[in-house]
Amino acid sequence: MSPGRTNTRDIARAAVRAELALVAFDLFRRKGFDKVTIDDVAEAAGVSRSTFLRYFGTKEDAVLSAFESKSERVAAALRARPADEDDWTALRHAMDHAIASYADAPDEALAVARLVRGTPALRARQLEKMHAWRPALAQALAERAGTGTPSVAHWVRASAALDCFSVGVDHWVDSDGGLDLIELLDEAFAALAPR
Repeated sequence: MSPGRTNTRDIARAAVRAELALVAFDLFRRKGFDKVTIDDVAEAAGVSRSTFLRYFGTKEDAVLSAFESKSERVAAALRARPADEDDWTALRHAMDHAIASYADAPDEALAVARLVRGTPALRARQLEKMHAWRPALAQALAERAGTGTPSVAHWVRASAALDCFSVGVDHWVDSDGGLDLIELLDEAFAALAPR
């Protein structure tokens, strides 16, 4: 199998996944997350239930699929920060990669955030996904330190950075997107910056 064929297949799979997520989100927004079933989404998308489940294990995953790839992007950005930069500053700048989609499509990001905040099952799944970012961030911090194995301090910094990210996004949503998300993240990180 040639690399081009695999790449084409991956591109097609990503396109189908994105379309299914869009159809699902539209239904959830219009009818309410709890009132829409996987069968409803599959029917609206013109696919079978099993096809939907091949792309998403749950309804929650269809809404939160964008979170999956962000942890590795943020961890890669963290590794790429200047070696002489302190961990906290590096974490703050790496988080810019997590909010890129908010800047690119703020109305869509705000709509998703509102749906998540208003749906307990989605909020719980989002917290679970955010918690899953911690190992990648702690490992990236350890690699920056040249230790290879994350220390307790690396885990604490990774966890605190994720909480700062969540607080910044929550305030941005509370402002209906009116406040600057970068400034909110700066403020959240500054509250815990070493003095």
